[in-house]
Amino acid sequence: MNTSKESSASTFNGYAALGLLVVAVAAVFWSIVSFDAATSGPVHGFALILGGIAALLILPGFFMIQPNQGRVITLFGAYRGTDRTTGLRWIWPWMGRTKVSVRANNVHSERVKINDLRGNPVEIACNVVWRVADTAQAVFDVDDYREFVNIQIEAALRTVGARHPYDDMSEEDETTLRGSADVINAELQAELNDRLKVAGIVVDEAGLTHLAYAPEIAGAMLRRQQAEAVIAARAKLVLGAVSMVQMALDKLSADGIVNLDDERRAAMVSNLMVVLVGDRDTQPVVNTGTLYQ
Repeated sequence: MNTSKESSASTFNGYAALGLLVVAVAAVFWSIVSFDAATSGPVHGFALILGGIAALLILPGFFMIQPNQGRVITLFGAYRGTDRTTGLRWIWPWMGRTKVSVRANNVHSERVKINDLRGNPVEIACNVVWRVADTAQAVFDVDDYREFVNIQIEAALRTVGARHPYDDMSEEDETTLRGSADVINAELQAELNDRLKVAGIVVDEAGLTHLAYAPEIAGAMLRRQQAEAVIAARAKLVLGAVSMVQMALDKLSADGIVNLDDERRAAMVSNLMVVLVGDRDTQPVVNTGTLYQ
């Protein structure tokens, strides 16, 4: 496919053309008002005809360009350049003028259901800020560049979402959709720029705005996350309890408070671990006999 490329168009200052239009209209008005069949010569007829032709030729050629807008100029289907000069402009009336906005556009995509790297269905949506960088490509290389952007946003979401898992389920999951927002956003922006460059469009910013498991598996995944949280909390409790038991035994031995053999030491460790790690309040049993009874 031949790629179009933007170039500058040759147009004229609209205010100068407006001055010529005023002169042409004045000539027509003068020739009509001062016309006298007895005394008027060919000058009046010449002024009337020339002024009328000039007015009809100049009037259709005016167009206005607002800031951050452009007009794509064509001549019988051939591209003649893009005019980005703001203000009142003029061009020959038989030349086509297509208005193209080069302002930043903000698009919030619809929620898309995709399968992540592990095949889990997730719902995902994003926000994209884009603008037209090459007006010739936007007008001539795609049919409708705005609709093209919307379709490519959904395609890019599906592509990037399928590269990574939703959440880390193993040590190999270095990049996840939920935990690596900066990486995912950068990948999405790069993917969109690669897809939209054919239309002369540049993506300035892209980021996820919605990310969740699909409703059919949301409950199961929530229970998995709760289980992981409980396991992590238990692991931390056990590590702390072991440290406290070790400190207690060392303190008892160092101060000579009590000397325990291996069997009694194991029993004390077991009791202390139950007290420290248990998720319910313990019921103490008072020993009224000897330590070995």
